[in-house]
Amino acid sequence: MVRGGVPSLVSMSESSTAAALPVTVSVTRHVDPEHADQILAWIEAGFTLAERFPGFLGWGWVRPSTRSDEWHMLYRFDSEESLAGWEASSQRRWWLDSAQGLVGESRKERRTGIEGWFDAPRADDVEDLRPMPAAPPRWKQAVMIWFAFFPLSLLVGWLFGLFLPGLGLVPRVLTSTVLMTPVMTYLVLPQLTRRLEWWLHGRPAPWRR
Repeated sequence: MVRGGVPSLVSMSESSTAAALPVTVSVTRHVDPEHADQILAWIEAGFTLAERFPGFLGWGWVRPSTRSDEWHMLYRFDSEESLAGWEASSQRRWWLDSAQGLVGESRKERRTGIEGWFDAPRADDVEDLRPMPAAPPRWKQAVMIWFAFFPLSLLVGWLFGLFLPGLGLVPRVLTSTVLMTPVMTYLVLPQLTRRLEWWLHGRPAPWRR
């Protein structure tokens, strides 16, 4: 059982740059509370199938209370490509068809980008039957962001000094932040977190395995 707040999931447009980022999917489904045992067995069966697919990172489910008919099911893959493999599979179609008349889907959301780099979804009354990786320590997250921010700031400052030496403070800061934000969001941080994932999560370096 994990304690925390209900996850805030942000729908984002898909892009080629997002393909390399982990993707967390949240699906809200409605089930008659009297069928709780059946839905638990159905969830277990579905995610047993999903975990056999390449790129599968973990899953869990959220239910606000034992009397609620809402079930929030979460699963995570390491990229849009891996997720698409599961979602287009015959195994998933069979699994969904097996719950016809029992389960109704009302909302589906994906979480990628900055909110998905470090933290795993956390919620009230979550059964982590296949737990997702825990978020790395805050100080490691801060170091990772500094690693991305420092060289970019250095490069942008050098370019401004070379080509726009007379630019005022406010337009200089405005322009530099506008340029650096998308580069950090879609290029530098995803590359760093992927290459240093072992360090973020306290695992041995790849060359020591």
